[in-house]
Amino acid sequence: MLTLVGASRILVDPRAQSSDAENGAELAIGGGGTIVAHGAPGSEELDVRGCVITPGLVNAHHHLLQSGFRTLPGTRGAAMRDWLPAMAAAYASAGIDAALTRTTAAVGLAESLLSGVTTVADHQLNWPDPSGSDDPVGDTVGIARAIADTAETLGTRLVFVRGTARDAPELAACSADAIVADLLGHDHAGGVSGDGRRQIAVGPAGVHSDSEATFRALGEVAARHGLRRRTQANEQVDTEIALARYGRRPLDLLDEWGWLAPDVTIAHLCDVTDAEIQLLADRGVAGTHAPGCDVPMGWGVAPVARLRAAGVVVGLGTSGGGSNDAGHLLADARLAMQVSSLVGPQLPARTVLAMATEDGALGLGRDDIGHLRPGARGDACVWDVAGVADAGVADPIAGLLWASPGRRPRHVIVGGHVVVRDYRLVTANEDELVAAMERRLGR
Repeated sequence: MLTLVGASRILVDPRAQSSDAENGAELAIGGGGTIVAHGAPGSEELDVRGCVITPGLVNAHHHLLQSGFRTLPGTRGAAMRDWLPAMAAAYASAGIDAALTRTTAAVGLAESLLSGVTTVADHQLNWPDPSGSDDPVGDTVGIARAIADTAETLGTRLVFVRGTARDAPELAACSADAIVADLLGHDHAGGVSGDGRRQIAVGPAGVHSDSEATFRALGEVAARHGLRRRTQANEQVDTEIALARYGRRPLDLLDEWGWLAPDVTIAHLCDVTDAEIQLLADRGVAGTHAPGCDVPMGWGVAPVARLRAAGVVVGLGTSGGGSNDAGHLLADARLAMQVSSLVGPQLPARTVLAMATEDGALGLGRDDIGHLRPGARGDACVWDVAGVADAGVADPIAGLLWASPGRRPRHVIVGGHVVVRDYRLVTANEDELVAAMERRLGR
């Protein structure tokens, strides 16, 4: 058992939006890795005086592969129609294989943990050219396994999204079936492993790249295995291509293709009308806001306040390093709060913290992470708020976003295990992770 003692504030229930959910100075995680009501005599204690404790952050939309392809020439502030082929050329030059995804995932997941993220949803869209392989399905399983094994080594939770970007529908479906069998076997419910460490979902990149046949094929895989479905919609290029190709807007197509339903989460949603927002709410679809990608690239700002007012649950994601060169979810939460007033009322800091924790978890179909109520998985972040950057802050919970831009947690705990201690990664050597990526990419 691990007991955190002396905290100045503990954010137990991120969705409560009041101090009523913040209890005393102690948080206890039992031997089974879940939150318990009280610590036990003789349990390991972690002194967290001068700190605020929050649930582990949930990055509901990432592309870990892009961690090896940041700040590439021609990809900053580019229109998406130009950005997509530039990124594709970089992947082709590097050669996508298990060795590449292992190194990029290691860096991306380590960066996530060091930023307080304990669960990452990795939308893996890009795969080797199947024409050059004797076993293209096996190649995709090897890539998925490399990412999942890396997450296990580092000690983080992973939601692996078997995505597509112009893949053949039959290959994508066979690959997704094989990945479920390899990574989860029979020990899963709703695509989540028994220990909650691994989850599988499926999701085409969007209607701009994938056909109705692909959406339907992966929808059938999801139905067979009880998986969540995820996709991206209503960024700049997505709307343009859908109108040019089909004469329809993306959400109209997704509705027709059976992809507006309670088991679906859609990332971005920058360009949505009031009628489309109501359609999402009526269908029970969840959303993911990615301002660290969409704002600097000029791709739009999701109207989060209007989505939430309609009843749409909205999580928070960083997207990938090809558009957001950092995987720092708390920094993007701060950005989400600041830019929200451009498209509606400003979002309160506590609302955005809920998006970065429990709301992101709900969009993954998870009620066991993203909060610190008894019975939840024991994932927590310890944030030091005793320094000069937080001096004078009246509300230390809101101050996590308003004050000290770019702050990092002192300690990070996943399932009762300390994986970041005193700002350092416990489960791997950061220098070795960087060196491995440099060797693989040749730079």
